[in-house]
Amino acid sequence: DSSYIGTISVGTPSQSFPVIMDTGSSDLWLASKSCSGCPSDTPEFDNSSSSTFKSNTSTTSSTSSNGQVEITYGSGEVQGSLGSDTVSLGGQTVSSQTFLVVDDVSSDLLDGNVTGIMGLAFQSLAATGAVPFWQALVSQGSLSNPEFAFYLTRFISDETALAEEPGGTFTIGGVNGSLYSGDIAYYSLADASSPSYWTLAISAITVNGNTVSLGSSSANAAIDTGTTLIGGPSDAVSAIYAEIENSEALTGDYDGYYSFPCSSEPNVTIAFGGQAWAISAADMNLGAVDEEGTSCLGGVFVLSEGSDVPSSSNSLTWVVGDTFLKNVYSVFRSSPAAVGFAALSTNAGGTG
Repeated sequence: DSSYIGTISVGTPSQSFPVIMDTGSSDLWLASKSCSGCPSDTPEFDNSSSSTFKSNTSTTSSTSSNGQVEITYGSGEVQGSLGSDTVSLGGQTVSSQTFLVVDDVSSDLLDGNVTGIMGLAFQSLAATGAVPFWQALVSQGSLSNPEFAFYLTRFISDETALAEEPGGTFTIGGVNGSLYSGDIAYYSLADASSPSYWTLAISAITVNGNTVSLGSSSANAAIDTGTTLIGGPSDAVSAIYAEIENSEALTGDYDGYYSFPCSSEPNVTIAFGGQAWAISAADMNLGAVDEEGTSCLGGVFVLSEGSDVPSSSNSLTWVVGDTFLKNVYSVFRSSPAAVGFAALSTNAGGTG
């Protein structure tokens, strides 16, 4: 359950590419035919094969001395040149979408059969300065409703699961009523006047019925489909695991992470606007970290130890990723700016 991937079509004639659907960043980028550092099986974009591709020589604050634009993530960076072309996703099309044609990728940033990332946060966060695909659709009036939504599947506890499995459903321009039950609870963005991330204020976290301290600073969280786990301040993360008996802080390669007995089934909730949402015990347990299979890795980590939320984003102290988002139907709405959650329907593996 590490990444959730959608397929976009680019160029004329169209070329199809799998991209990570990432609400925690705002840039669209694709590995090029000349990509250095890309895995050998990466599907690569060939701009010379598209009659509608145009190079873009404009510069941004992320343009380096050699004219390349650089995008930095917590797990690596990419470099390339700007271009524009026709891009389609979910039956929607932007005829001149600006994106980065990437020539250089940090090792391990791309994994398996993935070409790039589709950033789904706001333009102010874009290293390329480009209008994100979804915002371009809103601006051109293509969407009947200015929102998109995710249902994310769970295979973390399925020992028969393959490296790639059906990841769920992405809907743009509305919601899929068959995938949730009850009402969608919308929460206004913490930075609604000038949004960059989809940021919500966490009002409470409970573990096994006990409320834990969120730390000394404001608990603003990026709601991020592109982050696998949940990250937070060290004191708050320590308080979470203090409520799970026999938890231990890990060191070395696992510095910033915690383990707990594999037999434990912690009951964890995160609340927004005073409304609590439960996290499945299966999503809190990432599997054994010892040969005996008795000690398991926890799904909440210390944010400073690794995240795709830049350290310069001082207003953010948490990132809430797929460990949480697999447990709800999530809706990202641009006007009024909000994130909504609803209970999963029985069709989506919920209790209805």
